[in-house]
Amino acid sequence: MATIKKPDLSDPALREKLAKGMGHNYYGEPAWPNDLLYIFPVVIMGSIALCIGLAVLDPGMISEPADPFATPLEILPEWYLYPSFQILRTIPNKLLGISLMASIPLGLLLVPFIENVNKFQNPFRRPVAMAVFLFGTAVTLWMGIGATFPLT
Repeated sequence: MATIKKPDLSDPALREKLAKGMGHNYYGEPAWPNDLLYIFPVVIMGSIALCIGLAVLDPGMISEPADPFATPLEILPEWYLYPSFQILRTIPNKLLGISLMASIPLGLLLVPFIENVNKFQNPFRRPVAMAVFLFGTAVTLWMGIGATFPLT
């Protein structure tokens, strides 16, 4: 049987943290059996069902055979590379385009360190990190959608 550490609610420091919305994970919850038996199988089965559902609803089509002597008019990478492809396609200076593409993972590495002194885990109580995340998501979606349109 798992040992559960109960919080000491008479502790004034804990009561102060709870009043501020902090300290809820002070005592934690055991991973066995809660997560391992109940949550993880649901997530795994849901992921499998999602993959099967997408494969049934939108199967991969067999197209014409590859011809090394005929280049298609519009060559597109896989969907998850659309924003990076759009950077290369629209920036006239290719060295600047490569530099901007290299800044993507560097920027993602810096995101966890934004407001890391904030004790709140709620993302809505971390306005700078949330603003950076929402701005980055909006720009990525905008560039990803823009990459599907031909250049004029």
